[in-house]
Amino acid sequence: MFSSGRDIDRYAQSDLKKGLQLFGTEGNIGLTNAWSIVQTDFRCCGVTNHTDWFDVYNATRVPDSCCLEYSDNCGLENPGTWWTAPCYERVKSWLQENLVALWIFALCTALTQILGLVFSMTIFCQAVKVDTFYA
Repeated sequence: MFSSGRDIDRYAQSDLKKGLQLFGTEGNIGLTNAWSIVQTDFRCCGVTNHTDWFDVYNATRVPDSCCLEYSDNCGLENPGTWWTAPCYERVKSWLQENLVALWIFALCTALTQILGLVFSMTIFCQAVKVDTFYA
């Protein structure tokens, strides 16, 4: 079992770093797009910092989505043109700030699903009753 929140953070960061290895590979367009969107929207680079990408590319470069101003191959330029914030911390703080809204959304979605099931079961029972009556 986990002994602290730090252990959870460490394991999550480790798994995310392993996922970086799949960035840009065939069949992983969803993961690639997700990382690009996260880095662009949260203005961050890598899991803990931009050097996480050095292991992926085997070089001192980052994806173009890490650039302060996007342009083709801007990830090849100097680190001064890249976001410096860690994506893990940015996304974690966003989730903490929006936790109430996320729970409300989840509960509303669950309630809608349950009501849909109840209404469909009611309609089904009425249809069976009508078939039995006229049979």
